[in-house]
Amino acid sequence: MSKETPMPHQPDPAVDGAGFATLSVAGILSEAATRHPDRAALHFMGGATSYRDLWDQTRAYAGALRDRGIGRGDRVAMLVPNVPDFARVYYAALSLGAVVVPVHLLFKADEIAYVLDDSGADLLVVAAPLLGEAVPAAARAGVPIVTVLLPADAGVDLPRLEAEAAASVPLVRHTPVGPLDAATILYTSGTTGTPKGAVGSHLSIVEQVHCTLIDAFDLRSDDVVFGGLPLFHTFGQTAVMNIAFRVGASVILLPRFDPDEALALMVAQRATVFTAVPTMYVGMLEAARRSEARPPLRYAVSGGAALPVAVLEAFSAAYGAEVHEGYGLTETAPTVSSNPLGEPIRPGSVGRTLWGVDVAIADPEVEEAIALIEPGDGLGEIVVRGHNLFKGYLGRPEASAAAVVEGWFRTGDLGTYVDGVLTIVDRKKDMIVRGGYNVYPTEVEAVLARHPGIAVAAVFGVPDEVKGQEVCAAVVAHDGVVLDPDEVIAFAKERIAAYKYPRVVHVVPDLPLGGSGKVLKRELVARFAPVP
Repeated sequence: MSKETPMPHQPDPAVDGAGFATLSVAGILSEAATRHPDRAALHFMGGATSYRDLWDQTRAYAGALRDRGIGRGDRVAMLVPNVPDFARVYYAALSLGAVVVPVHLLFKADEIAYVLDDSGADLLVVAAPLLGEAVPAAARAGVPIVTVLLPADAGVDLPRLEAEAAASVPLVRHTPVGPLDAATILYTSGTTGTPKGAVGSHLSIVEQVHCTLIDAFDLRSDDVVFGGLPLFHTFGQTAVMNIAFRVGASVILLPRFDPDEALALMVAQRATVFTAVPTMYVGMLEAARRSEARPPLRYAVSGGAALPVAVLEAFSAAYGAEVHEGYGLTETAPTVSSNPLGEPIRPGSVGRTLWGVDVAIADPEVEEAIALIEPGDGLGEIVVRGHNLFKGYLGRPEASAAAVVEGWFRTGDLGTYVDGVLTIVDRKKDMIVRGGYNVYPTEVEAVLARHPGIAVAAVFGVPDEVKGQEVCAAVVAHDGVVLDPDEVIAFAKERIAAYKYPRVVHVVPDLPLGGSGKVLKRELVARFAPVP
């Protein structure tokens, strides 16, 4: 007797739809205000802001943004340093269901205009000290501006968010959004050399916070976290601000990192957790030589670039706190793995993966598919999947498809994964990581190509004890032109962010080329890298 073929299931919203669940990153602050109303959320310039007051201020900002027409799905760009207004604007936009687009503080007008245009920004919130680059950028992109930190008597004819918030009706509660709705658009360099907007969901950010708190770090409501990492970056946003706010801890804000000032603030506020990139660790070691004062650190966290073992050991000795190194990317919300608290640290490694984050090693030469290598079988490209993955690159489906293959995100980093411990060995591509910031050579080369005396340029990174890598350039002059390396550096410095321009320029008669005509950058690195 033959068995009948079952009828196919008819689509049903309860199975196939988005469902009714809601989740918002804004809930991190709103719930902290309910659970820890009187605890200090932020320490800044000698004052403290409680969670109750910060949420009330945020609701007022949200009311002002709502009155400007900002709502669910709108994009709010923000050019704000590490001051309380960053948190107010960030959570205010998210509480309306809008998408936050933090802009790099060191970007020049052309770079800001690019982000505004590419993201489809509906509004730019800019801190007064950054108006010089922001105003022409916004005008070029046709995006309205509202300011924060602009004195009422400054004589500048721009709207002030503080005044609009004072006149608005505060938002009562944050707007419900779906877990997979977009929360942030963070710009990162990619294979084309132009910045791409990586879209992060509410789910990936909130789950990142919870898994980090459970699996990696024992953060408590009475902890005080140093917040010197730039909040426009995913590391500062999630690994400092969102995580601290989730448990009701306090964050020390420092608009511009200075190691002596950082040490003084941490001592004054009795900081218990230090989260930073390697260059900050180097600076804190220098500060420790100039002062005997120490904060009561329980532990420290490092990410953004490889932390030299010697620096890790020296910091632990100087500050009496173990350093737990981790690994992540903008596209992974950001943490993939970490040396967790409660386990012996493994210097030189980036530890174990967070719960729900799957890591494997793939053959880097196979690009059209994921050809996994058995754990322990050697070096390969690190690939990642899990709840922490981004939604894709804004407006670039081809780039998204190239980055996420068969459900795995290709990191472009080479490493090993042995006995559940991940180690970063090298980078697959030519991207330079200077002081925790990614620098894509083709973007810098495009700037140098506009120099009237340069025929061709190649940009590459060389090892640097302080920055991890330093940006260098080899340039060939047009016939009959004599190039001054210092003048070339100044030319680039005026046109791109401070962390991108080459600090060293070599004028060469020609560049080494491969059989296909590509510049052999590995030969340039070998020729110009400092001798150890």
